[in-house]
Amino acid sequence: MSSHQDDDAADLQPTFAEGFKLGAKKVSKPTVDEYAELDKDDEALNRWKASLGIGASAAAAGSGPKVTILSLFLTSPTLPPGKTIEMKLADPKAVEAFKKNPVSIKEDVEYNVGIRFQVNYDVISGLRYIHVVKRSGIKVDKLEQMIGSYGPKPDGTPYESNFPTEESPSGMLARSGTYNVKSRIVDDDGTVYADFEWAFKLTKEW
Repeated sequence: MSSHQDDDAADLQPTFAEGFKLGAKKVSKPTVDEYAELDKDDEALNRWKASLGIGASAAAAGSGPKVTILSLFLTSPTLPPGKTIEMKLADPKAVEAFKKNPVSIKEDVEYNVGIRFQVNYDVISGLRYIHVVKRSGIKVDKLEQMIGSYGPKPDGTPYESNFPTEESPSGMLARSGTYNVKSRIVDDDGTVYADFEWAFKLTKEW
């Protein structure tokens, strides 16, 4: 029988189209500079490159991770004025606090989860967010959300991606217990840029 760790590892693996094999021999991908020089007179292609942050002033290749995941956040039109929910992923103490002290999510409301991230150099392809939610050790939800492909912004500012709207469950049963979440952010090459855990509870109020 597989362990819980094995189950979690399988659940956090990204889903690829049929015929795509993670870890298979990779074809060399163009660099940011090569993308920038590609068909420079094609206006439609130039608009696509601009949407990825690719241009003459694109960041040069460097060392370290191509992407830095800055934070995970939650928004809702029902949040009280001035209240924000954001986990700063670069701060280990903040991440640990979100794991030990569950976030309160109001029952029966619409909300969005999102992330902020910065592309440091090169083009990132097929970035996606995956999480598995368990209550009392039993999986109750899994989300795999494609974020997309991006290049570094010339001014170094981060990107923000908001996921589709969800609706929180309601009722006494839904409010009982703590929901534990394991999250991962990974690209098409299987490079993991963030692995973290957090928790939430469903409550009558935020």
